[in-house]
Amino acid sequence: MRRIVLIGVLLLCCVLPAGASAADGDDRIVIQGPVLVDRDEKAGDVIVVNGDVVIRGDVSGDLVVLDGDATVRGTVGGDIVTFAGQAILGRRAVVDGDLVYFDKKPEVAEGAEVAGKTKKFNPDATPGLGFTLIAWLAISVSVLIAGLLLLLIAPKAADGVASAGKSKPLLSGLFGLLLFFALPIAAVVLFFTILGIPLGVGLLLAVLPVYALAYTLCAFAVGRVVVKKGARVLAFLAGLAILRVLAIIPIAGGIIGFLATLFGLGAIAVAIGRARS
Repeated sequence: MRRIVLIGVLLLCCVLPAGASAADGDDRIVIQGPVLVDRDEKAGDVIVVNGDVVIRGDVSGDLVVLDGDATVRGTVGGDIVTFAGQAILGRRAVVDGDLVYFDKKPEVAEGAEVAGKTKKFNPDATPGLGFTLIAWLAISVSVLIAGLLLLLIAPKAADGVASAGKSKPLLSGLFGLLLFFALPIAAVVLFFTILGIPLGVGLLLAVLPVYALAYTLCAFAVGRVVVKKGARVLAFLAGLAILRVLAIIPIAGGIIGFLATLFGLGAIAVAIGRARS
């Protein structure tokens, strides 16, 4: 199971270069490429999909590496989690949390301090995790297919939504918040009118597909911020990779997905308004 999920993540994310250097103390989320937190540098959480990590400074949060080694000679305030790589702790390393590994057992030099436990993570031993990972991969693949079909069928419409989201981000967010709750409420209200029942049923059935479309178009809009010029497909893959990697983060991933859906809904509304004017 772990290998399947890891391959899915990498297929989605390998199209992106490494992220730009974050400001001192900020979180660092990198899709592909090495990460260095040097001496006298600070970072929050460090999450890397594909690349080696070297920590010589101070990481106040967690260090998570999906495919790569994590070499620590400084301080990590949270947990260190490695999937397909290995954690290597130097003699001056200090880890306030746990060492969690999926594949290779961490190397801990004499003198290194680990406040928590060193434990191998077994997905099969965690109830519900397998379903969660499969659901994540299924959603990722579904959005990927939907986005590619959308770009094939209506590329200009996708461009219009991305442009609307970029030029009117606050308006898109407000419209999205309104529509997210207004659509299901309107469907329920229509059920109380005899003539409106068929429309209410249709609207209720369309709510989830519309939300999915909004999330997909948000991925394209996000990708256009990263890939300003060039192929639409590349921009979409970049945006999708960003959103799906962020979806891995507990709690925050769900919030980001919700906000992405709101933003996509609003950008669609703004784009329709522009087209009608």
